[in-house]
Amino acid sequence: MPPAPDDRPDRRQIGLWVALTLGWLIAATTGAYGLGETARTEASAELARQSEAAAALHAAVLRSELEKYRALAPAMATDADVARLLTTPHFDAKPLNERLEALSDQIRASAIYVIGADGVTRAASNWNHPVSFVGSDYSFRPYFIKAMRDGSAEFFALGTVSGKPGLFLARRVVNAGRPIGVVVVKVEFDALEAEWRASGEPAYVVDPGGVVLITSIPSWRFRTLRPMDAESRRLTLADQTLADGALAPLPFRTPQDGATRLVEAPLEGADRQWMHARIDTMTPGWTLHLLTPDRGVIETNVANARTLAALIATLLFGVAAVLLRRRQQAAARQRAAEAARLELERRIEERTHDLRQANIALNRQIEERMRAEASREALRDELVQAGKLAALGQIAAGVAHEINQPVAAIRTQAETASAYLQREQGAKAARALGRIGDLTARIGAITQELRAFSRKTEPQLGTVSLNDAIDGALLLLGGRLRQGGVRLTRPRGANLLVVADRFRLEQVIVNLMQNAAEALEGRADGQITLTMERVADHVELRVADNGPGVADDIRDQLFTPFVTSKANGLGLGLVICRDIVAGFGGELDLRPATLGAAFVISLKAA
Repeated sequence: MPPAPDDRPDRRQIGLWVALTLGWLIAATTGAYGLGETARTEASAELARQSEAAAALHAAVLRSELEKYRALAPAMATDADVARLLTTPHFDAKPLNERLEALSDQIRASAIYVIGADGVTRAASNWNHPVSFVGSDYSFRPYFIKAMRDGSAEFFALGTVSGKPGLFLARRVVNAGRPIGVVVVKVEFDALEAEWRASGEPAYVVDPGGVVLITSIPSWRFRTLRPMDAESRRLTLADQTLADGALAPLPFRTPQDGATRLVEAPLEGADRQWMHARIDTMTPGWTLHLLTPDRGVIETNVANARTLAALIATLLFGVAAVLLRRRQQAAARQRAAEAARLELERRIEERTHDLRQANIALNRQIEERMRAEASREALRDELVQAGKLAALGQIAAGVAHEINQPVAAIRTQAETASAYLQREQGAKAARALGRIGDLTARIGAITQELRAFSRKTEPQLGTVSLNDAIDGALLLLGGRLRQGGVRLTRPRGANLLVVADRFRLEQVIVNLMQNAAEALEGRADGQITLTMERVADHVELRVADNGPGVADDIRDQLFTPFVTSKANGLGLGLVICRDIVAGFGGELDLRPATLGAAFVISLKAA
């Protein structure tokens, strides 16, 4: 009888696998948490910047809307017909009423009216409406009292006749050094509020007392940022002619320190996270508040970052597991060979039995090889996706720069359009707004390319335009190339079609151009050249640079896993790219070049 086998090697192997599994769990958990929190901070900061920019744009629109009306009251206060109306008994007010009516229609003011020193309205743009202000006594209204005392007043309240909220702009009329009345322009913000409502970002303007005046959420009007004491509540209700149900606090807490931060607001049927931003307006004491929806972007970024960290940890420990498995298999094969030799010597006469056992072992090995092949295919797909995410991480700064440029340009064009509108230069303002639309479309194209590039999909071979694939890659890498001062030369005119998967082909082009850009870092004359050529029934895309080239000691092993010349590289990028191209039925090779490095992708012509 042969000696009993020693089980100590098996116990050691189990211990190694337990240690490797624990190490993978610890690394994946720690990395996912750390990278997820970093992504949360960056996504929150980006959303805060977007919210602040949107708040500034809303404030600019409000300022433009108000400036149009603020100049009217002073002009009417010096009008000769207004002075004659207030100083001449039995003056025929009909011509002035008609002028006010036409002016109100022209500038879209809610009402323009003239009040005598006794507080009684003498003329109004709505003189022939059922709710005419003519004859109404407004001596109790705060804007009349303040304008008679100080010369001008601005007051937001409900109209006593119309019952509609609006801003009352009042200016004192003076004749021979004494006040004889007040000119009032009432401005309603229905159109502005509708525009804010259509943007999907709730906005509201608050007065110095914390009362919401202008808002895209009608139910928030005349509510407060925080509870008011009884005396302040009583005075505000009286001044603004509000009902007792007004001045209730908003259904969420607004940050009091003015910082841009996330808040929970009960909108769209459920509590959601919104980025709250505030900005002062040109009206003294008025502040504009804006809620930008999170739409799950922050948590999505956190989840993506954690997934990326887990994939990287899994990849590294998967490689370690493969190496450990191979080592254990080699040891097992050695032990099995020794046992087989002893068994052969002891039972040489049982050749038939040995052959049967060998056949069973062979079938088992075939099954193991088939399972290993399936695992390898699954791992390759995971490596391709990991390569995509790694590429996105490296080009994120360039993409952010590519988006920040049109955002800054949008803000500039918005300010330019506002200036043109103030000067009543509508055609120039329209051109500026058209440029804003073009810039917005460019941002949309970049973000759409990012989403398509990062999406994990099964390869689907079909007809792909090489120009379209290059355009998609440049949307992601253009910013980085410009930042690094790298000049790009690409073919124009010819549009060759190949058999490939669009987004995986883009991944290969991005990887090759990114490697070229890294090789050109620090060079003032860096250049990447793309050329396309039809060769028989194949199409070749050449990616060349004028960098230092590939070292001779790694040239022959360049497409071998874990062989790299980068200090922080894994040596998997080119391996993944060659596998992707081979999946298309093509080839990826390093071709000789007089200067720098030249990689050629050869694909079947469509």
